[in-house]
Amino acid sequence: MQLIDIGANLSHESFAHDLSSVLDHARAVGISQIVVTGASEQASLDAHALAQQWPRFLYATAGVHPHHAGDYTADTHETLRGLHRHADVVAVGETGLDYFRDLSPRASQQFAFEQQLELALECGKPLFLHQRDAHDDFIAILRQLRDRLGACVVHCFTADKRELYECLDLDCHIGITGWICDERRGTHLIPLMKDIPANRLMIETDAPYLLPRTVRPKPKTHRNEPRYLLQVLQAVAQARGESIEQLAASTTATAREFFRLPG
Repeated sequence: MQLIDIGANLSHESFAHDLSSVLDHARAVGISQIVVTGASEQASLDAHALAQQWPRFLYATAGVHPHHAGDYTADTHETLRGLHRHADVVAVGETGLDYFRDLSPRASQQFAFEQQLELALECGKPLFLHQRDAHDDFIAILRQLRDRLGACVVHCFTADKRELYECLDLDCHIGITGWICDERRGTHLIPLMKDIPANRLMIETDAPYLLPRTVRPKPKTHRNEPRYLLQVLQAVAQARGESIEQLAASTTATAREFFRLPG
């Protein structure tokens, strides 16, 4: 059984002391490839450096998360453009809108999002998208260019049926994390899993965030790791009425096609 974690923030400082061990643990449970998320200019540079250090196992995205949109400048755009000249940088993003915390002004978020959509048009790579509490604006901006863009994934999907269907109607892929394993806030996702076509469903950890609450024995820290993708796989498979082997095969095939990863 092979798995692909489509979103892990492995350049996060919490992995600085033991990343090699973390990757060994991931391989041991069948994870064959990991896409390292670039969520800021520096994180995108770091993600690419990791992809170069572990070729054909790690890949990178390059983009600016809405939390950092206030820092998006012309120089940032040129840095991202340069990163996207590399084959191991496989998607534009993480980009989108986040009105839950508003860590950047909404106008800045929208500007940075629009700039990165233009970058995706230019480089022809898929989009790795983030949205939280900003769905209507997010969809409106994306819809303007959707017919010219390539593949898009709404990563870490946590919203409701209406938002899911509007994303699917725009031919977006959906990324599911350990949020579905959280009995306090993720149970609404369970009945939605059967509504996602198999060829548009992918799984991810969003490590070091969103440690699945179903991990046993309970880890000593709250740091999530790619090896815990198994808990996401199990939860989604159960919700869809599929075997874990069946879901592993379909999500891996979908991720390889989406990010153009080698088999």
